[in-house]
Amino acid sequence: MSIRARAFKFGDDIDIDHIISGKYKSNDMEDMARHAMEEIDPHYYERVSPEGGILVAGTNFGCGPSREQAPLVLIYSNTRAVLAKGFARIFCRNAVNIGLPLVQCDTDRINEGDEVEVDLEAGVVRNLTSEEGIPFTPLPSVMTQLLVDGGLAEHFRKHGGFALK
Repeated sequence: MSIRARAFKFGDDIDIDHIISGKYKSNDMEDMARHAMEEIDPHYYERVSPEGGILVAGTNFGCGPSREQAPLVLIYSNTRAVLAKGFARIFCRNAVNIGLPLVQCDTDRINEGDEVEVDLEAGVVRNLTSEEGIPFTPLPSVMTQLLVDGGLAEHFRKHGGFALK
């Protein structure tokens, strides 16, 4: 599974309220997505949604209170993956459950606007702009299958339970 898109870069300690402020809590994910990352970048949705993008961050991405809408809001904003030096555990779990690819890697060599390709099976992020490869531990085939299926719930719907290779 490969993902290719432009990089949208942020720093360390991006918490859940930066991803989606609690003041926008709703069941309308498309409406909530319009407010993705607006605490840091008020124009994130307009910049990322037309073509899709890869959110790139530093350490401790997704920290703070658990809000399972946070990874969903990123998906609905057309964020195709998140690359970071580290993730908060609960955010990571919620992302896997709904099918948002997360990659832990060195993000220092990725700049805002770089064209990036993530190869989940090979364990490499290719910065196509700088022509550099950034290795990461490849995702287990079980995780890749869950992502391909659209997350844990979709995997269950599709297969009637666990059907992992």
